[in-house]
Amino acid sequence: MKRIGILTSGGDAPGMNACIRAAVRAALANNLTVVGIRRGYTGLIATDTVPLDRAAIRNIIHQGGTILETSRSPDLYTREGRLRVAEAIGKMGLDGVILIGGDGTFHGASLVAADTDTAPLVGVPGSIDNDVYGTDYCIGFDTAANCAVEAIDRIRDTARSHERLFFLEVMGRTAGFLALESGIAGGAEELIIPEEETSIAPMSERIRKGFDIGKKSAIVVVAEAKTPGVSFQIAGEVKKHLDLDSRVVILGHLQRGGPPTLRDRVLGSSLGVAAVEALLEGRSECMVGEVGGALAYTPLEETWKKKKPLNENLRRIFSILSD
Repeated sequence: MKRIGILTSGGDAPGMNACIRAAVRAALANNLTVVGIRRGYTGLIATDTVPLDRAAIRNIIHQGGTILETSRSPDLYTREGRLRVAEAIGKMGLDGVILIGGDGTFHGASLVAADTDTAPLVGVPGSIDNDVYGTDYCIGFDTAANCAVEAIDRIRDTARSHERLFFLEVMGRTAGFLALESGIAGGAEELIIPEEETSIAPMSERIRKGFDIGKKSAIVVVAEAKTPGVSFQIAGEVKKHLDLDSRVVILGHLQRGGPPTLRDRVLGSSLGVAAVEALLEGRSECMVGEVGGALAYTPLEETWKKKKPLNENLRRIFSILSD
């Protein structure tokens, strides 16, 4: 192991730069040469690289986004594209590659490994959706969740002032992790997540009862699911059951940017070092994550084939606290 590459792929997440920084420093401490691959798999196929030394990673730990830039590449889902990836890794003389991203990133990597005799691949989970199997938390989730909580706190002031119902939509795709934890921390009255079927009529009745007993506001946290903007449809359906003034706020990509929190900086740093050490130990086709506070290695194929469950205790807690 003499020369490794690092890339970020899929959606950007706060803390990715902390991970890059840690991986580079860990690699240099072990006398490895590090190559940064720009624009994810798209840049990998094009051999679009930049040297990563101490100067290149200076003062990036507090920055959101990714200094290596990112993309989503459809080439990974064709055999020809996967062969081009393996060819590019060989052309660059890489003895291993660290892949920072989500389940799509690891799906592509596992397909490449299955189809080709490529260099060792080690993944690091970076996704604000927190939906990657094999780790309790992904890099970027904590920052995004704190962004959502701050938005709930701010909206609560206006909602209370106008005695109004608000629907606050967070990201998460087909997973409700962001909605669940930000809903608990923000004291939301209702939660709409992909993992549970929501009946509009009973939810509307619960909201009405809250106002009847003296509440001055109500906030419903909605996971965007597969259709960003779904909150407008939900608000319209609630209006049929509840004669109450309501507003919709969609946070969207606001949750992705900004400086990473302490938790994301520490997690990114920890997993960046772990990824380098995994390569040095001869590991491949795995993702490094944290489960129960301990380092865990999960086969890349499992990270996207297995669905990560929501924390049942947190779901129970929300149902108690929102009553």
